[in-house]
Amino acid sequence: MTPARSNLPVWNERHLRIAVEGAGVALWAWNVDTDKLLLDQRSYDLWGVPNTNEVTFEDLSAHIHPADRDRVRAAFAATRAIMGQYEIDFRIMIGEEVRWVSARGQGEDEGMLDRTMFGIFLDVTGRKQAEESNELLAGEMSHRVKNLLAIASGLTSITSRSASSTEDMARQLTNRLTALGRAHDLVRPLPGEGKKDALLGDLISVLLSPYDDPGAFSGRIRVSVPRMAVGEAAATTLALVIHELATNALKYGALSTDEGTLDVSSSSHEDEVVVVWTERGGPPVESPTGQGGFGSKLINRAMSAQLGGTLTCDWAEDGVTVTLKMDRQSLEA
Repeated sequence: MTPARSNLPVWNERHLRIAVEGAGVALWAWNVDTDKLLLDQRSYDLWGVPNTNEVTFEDLSAHIHPADRDRVRAAFAATRAIMGQYEIDFRIMIGEEVRWVSARGQGEDEGMLDRTMFGIFLDVTGRKQAEESNELLAGEMSHRVKNLLAIASGLTSITSRSASSTEDMARQLTNRLTALGRAHDLVRPLPGEGKKDALLGDLISVLLSPYDDPGAFSGRIRVSVPRMAVGEAAATTLALVIHELATNALKYGALSTDEGTLDVSSSSHEDEVVVVWTERGGPPVESPTGQGGFGSKLINRAMSAQLGGTLTCDWAEDGVTVTLKMDRQSLEA
């Protein structure tokens, strides 16, 4: 009796090629004696090198990001002693573009065919960017939680100075924390809650209202800016910057003392808007050393990427002055 024929598919070279192309896999073969590489077309495209038979490992190394180059060279040299599979991720430069590549293969000289090692390249740029975004978000959330705890402590302290009774202190502190909540919504608006254009003066005043201390003296925080609209996207970014500056002023600067004052002024030019943040009367100021903390990196990145501008600090002993320069079109977007 003739056995029933199997309906299982049979793999052949064409089927394998379809699977490889569908998975976005780039193939390579490396002759360890001549240093020459045989690449498929996807590999040539990934690395941005011409399609020739004369590509060497050193040719590809020229495209590896300088910060990763020595690590990748050492790793590839070590693969010949590795038992089993290996994998290494690194960055390559194609002009000004940065791509992430994952190189995978089988190590160990034993069993090598014609002195040639075989492996694949995968473009993992999207995955790496997602990982970096998640790490940035986690760092930002951790930073904000720490700041909120410090702010709550600072607000309690300045409220106690002006309150006449326990009930009065509870009322003032509740009002300040409520205002802080409104300000925090501007920093991180809720999904689905579209916001219309805001006025620059109103935006800054709302953000700074939790930190004002009328019990110290009138006019502790002064905001003087021209009437100007701020677009929805820019409002969120600017709120983040102002919120960070106010937090630092409460923790270390003018708002941490009874005598401290804060002046926020602005001037508008044809292509640029300048906001000047001036603290006076706080503790003596010392210029920071090093690259700054997460908060400093966060607001500098926001100023550059979202507002097309810069942030500079003058660390005068009697108080810090921060100058925000923003592209007018970016601010109105």
